[in-house]
Amino acid sequence: MTSKRAQDELDHTDKRKKKKKKNCEELAKLCPDVEDESVKRTVKEAWGCGTHWSQGNVELDCDPFPHCIIKNFLSSQAFAENLQRELLELNFDEKSNDLYKFKQSDDLKKRKEPHIAGLRAALFGPFRSWLGDVLGVELESTVDISCARYEYTDVLLCHDDELEGRRAAFILYLVPPWESSDGGTLDLYATDSNFQPQSIVKSLVPSWNTLVLFEVSPVSFHQVREVLSQDKCRLSVSGWFHGSSLERPPRYKEPSLPRTPHLPRDETVLLEWVNPVYLDITYQEKIQEEFEDSSEIQLKDFLREEKFKEVGEALQKAQILWMNRGPPNKRCFEVASLDTLPDCVTECWELFNSEAFFLLLSNFTGLRLHYLCPADDDDEDEEEAKQKAEGEAAGSSTESSAGASTEKELSTPVCCGSIRRWSHGGYTLLHDGEAEKAEYALDLLLPFGCTGWQSEFGGFTCYVANEEDEELLTVYPEDNSLALVYRDKETLKFVKHINHKSCSADASTFRGFYDFSFVYYE
Repeated sequence: MTSKRAQDELDHTDKRKKKKKKNCEELAKLCPDVEDESVKRTVKEAWGCGTHWSQGNVELDCDPFPHCIIKNFLSSQAFAENLQRELLELNFDEKSNDLYKFKQSDDLKKRKEPHIAGLRAALFGPFRSWLGDVLGVELESTVDISCARYEYTDVLLCHDDELEGRRAAFILYLVPPWESSDGGTLDLYATDSNFQPQSIVKSLVPSWNTLVLFEVSPVSFHQVREVLSQDKCRLSVSGWFHGSSLERPPRYKEPSLPRTPHLPRDETVLLEWVNPVYLDITYQEKIQEEFEDSSEIQLKDFLREEKFKEVGEALQKAQILWMNRGPPNKRCFEVASLDTLPDCVTECWELFNSEAFFLLLSNFTGLRLHYLCPADDDDEDEEEAKQKAEGEAAGSSTESSAGASTEKELSTPVCCGSIRRWSHGGYTLLHDGEAEKAEYALDLLLPFGCTGWQSEFGGFTCYVANEEDEELLTVYPEDNSLALVYRDKETLKFVKHINHKSCSADASTFRGFYDFSFVYYE
């Protein structure tokens, strides 16, 4: 039985524990302008009207989409410095995929450090209430917050932040003195009539104790430009306030690249261009056996040496018109205008489009890329079942005739391809449209001008399983090495962002590579 004195001591101890627990959270006092009711009313009015407004530490701009900049967001310099110290002491994990490369902390939702906890309480308490009033919406109590470190060559490419429930995004910078030449700017994109990003129209340079926020919408495309400074750390706390999402128009469906039928060229074109070792039937059988085991292969020294050298030199000629390919939320590289190619490059292009090359690829892979290729028993059974099902579904002679016509069209060997130029800042991204259009296909890559290229530069092609982080295969650019990869409907690919390490010390010297990129269909 506990005595009264002992019970009083226990009660006193519990009170001290509660007081200690309460005191472990430092109070984060926000910028006085945020607490000013007249400022809040004016910001709300300007936000609703889509007009620019600035006063004291607060600036609102609606070009290219509404965003607000609050300087001296934390009123206490000491608090901001202690917050920075606590954040830098956290464990950070390297994050890298098609869209980004940076270091991220664990979720800050339950961290106990006093200044981290204090910032979290202020953001998702009084500041959430302030923002909800400005936007005129009720924001949920969901806490979504983490810390990111961007260092040399780290980047976050073009995206719109849209995920179910995200209503507003925020970034609080805790950085050393920063210049635009250091990279790491928050770049905002203008969009076209299809809500696709076009060009950067505003770049926000990170600044100590400055908070940037914007409403997540179909046009809120932005990126964190690659960090170019080799000795500065772009430290930030970021996250989202959740609420009812803005109405989104139907997603724009990008037109598919045109597929072209094969060119009527016989085996003479192969004898002229291809390394003789790859024209040996016995060697082709070995290649097919290896390809069927792994669904990919690299054929080194594929073109005759003199032909490869000739094309490589011709690709550097000024007569070629290179055109940018976007939009930046999907890709960023240059493609050659076929009308401007030197003769030898055109002939190489025709090689990959030729009927003889379709047949050669079929021998390499065992795939039926041409109707003259023999079909194995499984293919024939599948085709018979398909034709039977189509015949039953047709239901009329007219529909059957249309089906037969379609079948005839599909039997024509087709491919699509381009000649690409890769340099600093080039990439491709995974996106919903690509996943929707995914099909069985054979990818071909033949790089030029890769001497001295290193994997740390980026520019390699990654194959991944759809909706998974699992990396299935990486193809690194290598001179005159023909890469063949067979992919199914669940396999997607991207080219990793080419970073600043690829740049030549001489800015006038092109530092990059070219490739012929083709897709062939069964």
